[in-house]
Amino acid sequence: MSHSGTPAPATARKSENLRGTVRIPGDKSISHRSFMFGGLAAGETRITGLLEGEDVINTGKAMKAMGARIDKQGDTWIIHGTGNGALLAPEAPLDFGNAGTGCRLTMGLVGVYDFDSIFIGDASLSSRPMGRVLNPLREMGVQVTAMAGDKLPATLHGPKMPNPITYRVPMASAQVKSAVLLAGLNTPGITTVIEPVMTRDHTEKMLQGFGADLSVETDSEGVRTIRLEGRGKLTGQVIDVPGDPSSTAFPLVAALLVPGSDVTIMNVLMNPTRTGLILTLQEMGADIEVMNARNAGGEDVADLRVRHSELKGVSVPPGRAPSMIDEYPVLSVAASFAEGTTIMTGLEELRVKESDRLAAVARGLELNGVDCTEGETSLTVRGVPGGKGLGNAKGGAVKTHLDHRIAMSFLVMGLASQHPVTVDDSRMIVTSFPEFMDLMAGLGARIES
Repeated sequence: MSHSGTPAPATARKSENLRGTVRIPGDKSISHRSFMFGGLAAGETRITGLLEGEDVINTGKAMKAMGARIDKQGDTWIIHGTGNGALLAPEAPLDFGNAGTGCRLTMGLVGVYDFDSIFIGDASLSSRPMGRVLNPLREMGVQVTAMAGDKLPATLHGPKMPNPITYRVPMASAQVKSAVLLAGLNTPGITTVIEPVMTRDHTEKMLQGFGADLSVETDSEGVRTIRLEGRGKLTGQVIDVPGDPSSTAFPLVAALLVPGSDVTIMNVLMNPTRTGLILTLQEMGADIEVMNARNAGGEDVADLRVRHSELKGVSVPPGRAPSMIDEYPVLSVAASFAEGTTIMTGLEELRVKESDRLAAVARGLELNGVDCTEGETSLTVRGVPGGKGLGNAKGGAVKTHLDHRIAMSFLVMGLASQHPVTVDDSRMIVTSFPEFMDLMAGLGARIES
């Protein structure tokens, strides 16, 4: 989906007591990696619970274009991989649509191969920086040609013999870390990534699960050193993808804000690198009960019971940003209904997401009556308990900039604000959460599109 057709606005209106039990679609990060590692591993990989949003499907198409066989039987995706080091040159450009994760990780995976691979995407992805991933790949010998600045489209060609490198990640980015590690899979010797601030660690856990020789050491300062032995064998696995915490955030915040709500969300990924939003909301006074905590396939999983809560403003420490970077838009919505002021800092990464999310959130909040201040790397929100006066009675629409999380966050806002909240387009929600509209309606949310 190019999102170049007619926009589909949507409006959310004040709702009453959201109730029900829901299961969230599979985690996006794990779904991307399941297709990639399954497509690369020798033998058969079987995946259930996969997020079937457009972003993940585009990653699957890219792996098929490089030799993997991918089929769906019932609820199970079955992949026959090429074997590590045996990807084939794609005959056409790899089109990732809106999928930044799929694109950047695949650049690492295939960039070190001695053939051309061409990367393209939609307007949103083509405006996002790729240099942070391409710089370490260049150190490994990858040639980057036919590229305007550090934006797509890009053509990569690997060396005859890639160089293993030791790379200290200059910013908290799981995508950069992962791209270097994936390039290391087809590089002789040991590729080392030094991560000063821990980010989501699905790549490390899943590579170990597929049989890669990968080790992680953490020093007394919290600096992680990840070492990967290249050109080893990966073997197909059975994967049940847990629910995406970033998608969970939307019904979770809606239940906290709408009076009388009592919602249970099943099978949520609780990896400690992904639970910053839950921790922050609990500090704000949220009634979130963690039930049936368990381990599934090496990941922490639990069910969450969420009830309407009176929230209070807090200062969110900047060090928490990597564990909740995708959740700041919906946290900002929650803060709009909290008593007092919420201060969020360390948000520079929001400037280079699907949109400039920091600016997009601030403009959307202002349009809907929220008193907020946008800094270069911060956002301060002064809340209105009960949402009195919030929303836009004149029907002014939030500019979503083709960003799925902006769209869903402001639709959640409208469920608890005095006036309706309208977004200018809702089509792109399918990239990460195709079931969003139906799932929210099933809980009692009033959203019209």
